[in-house]
Amino acid sequence: MTQHLQIEDHGGTMIVRVDGGPHSLFGVAIANELDELVDRVDRDPNVHGVVFTGARPGRFVSHADVRWLQEGGAVKPKLGRRGASAALRLARGIDRAGVPGAVVDRTPLSGAGQLDRLHATFMKMNASGVIFVAALNGSALGLGAEFAWACDLRVMADGDYFIGQPEVLLGIMPGGGGSQRLTRLIGTHKSLVAILEGKPFTPAQALDNGAVDDVVAPDEVVARATELAEYFGKRTKASVGAIKRAVYFGGSMSLAEGLHVERTEFFPADQSETGQQLMIQYLADTEATGELPLYRPDTYAQALASGRVPAAGATSGAVEK
Repeated sequence: MTQHLQIEDHGGTMIVRVDGGPHSLFGVAIANELDELVDRVDRDPNVHGVVFTGARPGRFVSHADVRWLQEGGAVKPKLGRRGASAALRLARGIDRAGVPGAVVDRTPLSGAGQLDRLHATFMKMNASGVIFVAALNGSALGLGAEFAWACDLRVMADGDYFIGQPEVLLGIMPGGGGSQRLTRLIGTHKSLVAILEGKPFTPAQALDNGAVDDVVAPDEVVARATELAEYFGKRTKASVGAIKRAVYFGGSMSLAEGLHVERTEFFPADQSETGQQLMIQYLADTEATGELPLYRPDTYAQALASGRVPAAGATSGAVEK
């Protein structure tokens, strides 16, 4: 357990309850702890899935700590789009140079640095071989919704809850990735209208639009999210990471650039020890049985359940780390 993240280990899956205080707010402390957690699980070969849920009833993460946003916006001098772009690029360069965040946070670049690090954390989630699932045990607005959008899968509680981007109603706009991630989830026009209006989705609307993957009873949210994390986490961690990077990063590029990303991820996977073993076994089983293993319904069902094509006559095997 850290100050704001209550961590429960369940074999290859980790359940993390996010505690943002009485109002369930997402502030800089949670952002820093989340970054450390993502690095930890990405390096750990035994962790294949992480389920995030709220520590308090009825709230996943309410939204960003507005004081954090307001104080960041009060820094002088005021920046236009060109100045903001330059400041953010400078902050990113300082961060990549290894200058401690605490040092940057004592300069006018503090807000830019914190925002850049948060985006980097979410991007690390997208690049990781770990499956991240948001178990929305209640409502999520603003950064709470953006946190959910940054996960790979989302399960939402049915009931009088909501999820969306209300920033326009405070005279600002999404800053944690909502304008980009929601757009990639549900499409440009639906995302534009939702963000311009500031009206959140109900659970049914979120499911219908593709903003969440499942809606279940409130007392089933964590169990269903854990089930999904364990199911997808049975796939080889290296393959999961390669696929996520190809889809998340290559999918928004031109076709030619996206295909290059796919090729770049394909060859290390093709040459991996696990990939070679499974393909050799597949060829041997085809030769022995006279049929392609993935064209035998029972074999395909076992492959989906275990995360890999089983050897002929074998039962589901252990998860590859």
